[in-house]
This record gives sequence, C-alpha cells and structure tokens, in this order.
Amino acid sequence: MSKQQAPPPSYGFVVPPPSAPPSYAQAVGGVPPASPFIPNAPQQNGPTIITTVVPVGPASTHMICPSCHAEINSQTTTSPGLIAYVSGFLIALFGCWLGCCLIPCCIDECMDVHHTCPHCKAYLGRHRR
Repeated sequence: MSKQQAPPPSYGFVVPPPSAPPSYAQAVGGVPPASPFIPNAPQQNGPTIITTVVPVGPASTHMICPSCHAEINSQTTTSPGLIAYVSGFLIALFGCWLGCCLIPCCIDECMDVHHTCPHCKAYLGRHRR
C-alpha cells in the first residue's frame, strides 16, 4: 500500500529566486553605449618628416628645427655656466673678493651657449662648459 505524500502547505507568499544585482548603468540610469569607442587615427597631410637629434656645440649649428621644420643656423646666446660660478667662488674664497671674482663671468670659455631657432624662437639646446 503506497501512500502519496501531500505537497507542503503554502504560506500565502512566494519567495522569488535570488538574482544578480542590477548593473551600474541600470542602477544609475542613462543610455547604454551604441558602439565601442574607436579613437580617431591621426591623418597624414604630407610626407613624414623624421628629425634626428643634432648635438649643439659652442658655435652656431646648421640643422632642421624640430618645431617649425625649417632648415636653419641656430641663434646662440651665452650665459655664465657652472664653471664661472665655481671659479668665481674660489677666487673670492682666496681673498680676491673686490671684483676679481666676477672675471670668470666675462670669459667666453666659462660661458654656457644656448641655441634657439631664428624663425620660431624655439629653444634647441645648451652647450655646457
């Protein structure tokens, strides 16, 4: 004799099965993206210009400016370098502080040379001494 088991009694409410939480876009709202982001590739208008690093020296240097791509002779200016300041300090340390310590700031071999482009005024480099 087999007895059939009765289903368990219902309690009047149904518990929904657990589900995943909403995504960020669903929780915050907003419009989902229509397509993936594709950055614009830079378009070449003319021939590719490849520049090389030209070492700058104590004199004006013939080169192609990396900023304006013009063929130039660099414009040079001088300013006192580390050697001028150190030698001036040593001269002052040894007792010649009444103006003799400023002599290294007037000697060309103690000056740093700064190179700029004469067309676009871009800074091209410095030759240190």
